[in-house]
Amino acid sequence: MNQSAAQRAAWLRDELNRHNHLYYIEAKPEISDVEFDRLMRELIDLERAHPELATLDSPAQRVGGEPSTGFRTVEHAVRMMSIDNTYDEGEVREFDRRVREGLGSASPRYVLEPKIDGNAVSLRYEKGVLVLAASRGNGYHGDDITANARTINSIPLRLRPDANLPEILEVRGEIYMPDAAFLEVNKRLVAAGEEPMKNPRNAAAGALRQLDPQITASRKLAFLAHGMGEARPVPATSYGQWLQLLRRWGIPTAPAAKQVATVDEVLAAIKDFAVVRPTLPFQTDGMVVKVDDFGQRRALGETTKSPRWVIAYKYQSEQGQTLLHGVTWQVGKGGRLTPVAEMEAVHIAGSTIRRATLHNIEQIQSLDIRIGDTILVEKAGEVIPYVVRPVIEKRPADARPITPPKTCPSCGTAVRKEPDTPYITCDNPECPAQLKERLRWFCARNQMDIEGMGEALINQLVDAGLTKTFADIYRLETSQLLGLERLGEKSAANLIEAIAASRARPLDRLLAGLGIPHVGNSTARDLVRQFGSLDALAAASIEALDEVPGIDVVVATGIHSFFQSEAGKHAVRELQKIGIDPKAHRSQVDPSQLPLAGLTIVVTGTLATFGRTEIEELIANSGGKPSGSVSKKTSFVVAGENAGSKLDKARQLGVPILTEQQFLEKIGRATAKPAGSPF
Repeated sequence: MNQSAAQRAAWLRDELNRHNHLYYIEAKPEISDVEFDRLMRELIDLERAHPELATLDSPAQRVGGEPSTGFRTVEHAVRMMSIDNTYDEGEVREFDRRVREGLGSASPRYVLEPKIDGNAVSLRYEKGVLVLAASRGNGYHGDDITANARTINSIPLRLRPDANLPEILEVRGEIYMPDAAFLEVNKRLVAAGEEPMKNPRNAAAGALRQLDPQITASRKLAFLAHGMGEARPVPATSYGQWLQLLRRWGIPTAPAAKQVATVDEVLAAIKDFAVVRPTLPFQTDGMVVKVDDFGQRRALGETTKSPRWVIAYKYQSEQGQTLLHGVTWQVGKGGRLTPVAEMEAVHIAGSTIRRATLHNIEQIQSLDIRIGDTILVEKAGEVIPYVVRPVIEKRPADARPITPPKTCPSCGTAVRKEPDTPYITCDNPECPAQLKERLRWFCARNQMDIEGMGEALINQLVDAGLTKTFADIYRLETSQLLGLERLGEKSAANLIEAIAASRARPLDRLLAGLGIPHVGNSTARDLVRQFGSLDALAAASIEALDEVPGIDVVVATGIHSFFQSEAGKHAVRELQKIGIDPKAHRSQVDPSQLPLAGLTIVVTGTLATFGRTEIEELIANSGGKPSGSVSKKTSFVVAGENAGSKLDKARQLGVPILTEQQFLEKIGRATAKPAGSPF
């Protein structure tokens, strides 16, 4: 081995790690990004020239290797629990009362820190070296995302030497996308003709799910620690000490953490942070309040879902005032026209808003919103903007009432008002706007799931006359795609591959994608179980459809009308002509022997392992009936995080409530629970 090369590589590794610590922990960078990149390039070149010099914890090894074919599931050594949250100061005081009651004569101290709007992960270090990064998953098991986590510069690959460093150390925290990185990624997506991402949290989640670490690295994610998993030996007796140790070892922690002694100080800190929050370079949605002393935490214990020593206070949705310049009418896939407010740009909850739905003409009239008004705008859950009301005292004399259109803004066809509803509809089946929306729906994730077929591309395909039916998607050729704006050879090839893959989607996904009135994923599964094929369903009478459990005569009439209409017949005929005609898989298992046979299940809240469509498919495949509403006939409710009114109603009616883990155990899909964490 070249000794001078080995010495230089060791010096470069130490120097790069030192500068990372100065940048991410001390916020005192000594060199420019250009100089840092120069040192990194030198180390990369050295390790390529001398592969024997490369080490697992080398900064040059953050991104490397071939893309993965999938994520393996790993078991958390200590369960990753969720935490209770509230929007109410009174509930914070009640939390304090419960803590003091649980501790008897002892008085707690609290630590408050920002609630990062990111994705929970666990980082496992052995002898100071990162050996595993895992997503939260269902709290007991998660995905191994080590290759992607290694690309994040704020995650140290080797911890700084320290006498208190445990042999085994699991650090819990959030991987998130800083606001600047989110804006940059969206700018690149728009420039490439792709759909922008909705918010930084979803963007970070998508980046972590990439099978190619190079793509994850390009998203410029970051990490902040906020908890402990397994630690051998436990290096601290309090959370305040723990945070100090993390920073000493080179692990970044959330800014604005504060220690207080009373609940009044807790509430004062929450109010103070509301002022600081908009100035942070990343998204937060609240403050987390934790008992500081680890011994007191163990004494307080935990429920089946959450520790009793922590609560998150979440801020109410942010509001802002702006001017309403006009209203445009957006045409949906079924021809329904929705009014959209066109506003003066207003910055709310970390994003700039220029448009918001006004729902329907009756909503507009009820709120008495007029063009020229100053309006109050809010982001529901800090994601979806909507108009709360006009600010009447600021109304100008020339403010104009909003009137519904008489013709479709897309095709010019006369519109009609739907009987007994506030909605306005265009009935032209060849309306370009409707076709675009139908194609977007058909290609969406919960339907045919054609990756890359976004809004911008569909608009181009329709405008160019390349797609007039669903079947035309499967007739597209690479040469046609290359003629479209911002679509290169690789993107075109990937799209053709995604289209081909969608041919394997099951019948219920196809039915849900056709845009049949009242038919979503759940109803589609019911129809498939009853009829088994497109031909049988198309030939079914209203009476036969009405006999399907969960389908009433109104829904049955809508389904029958679709398949008997010329547009419906044409859509099905064209799909069958190009080979899209899936049949239901007939299970050899007796349906009465399935674990959820005869049970009606409601899912509410956010689940760790499944999206809504996936969990409903799992329920159906296990013999159960997914339902959207709680009643006395509900067998049980599966409750995830942030469960709302459905959970309340289940409690009122005495309906059994299962956690996601308990549900998985019920259907035989879960393993034994590992021990919970005392920290």
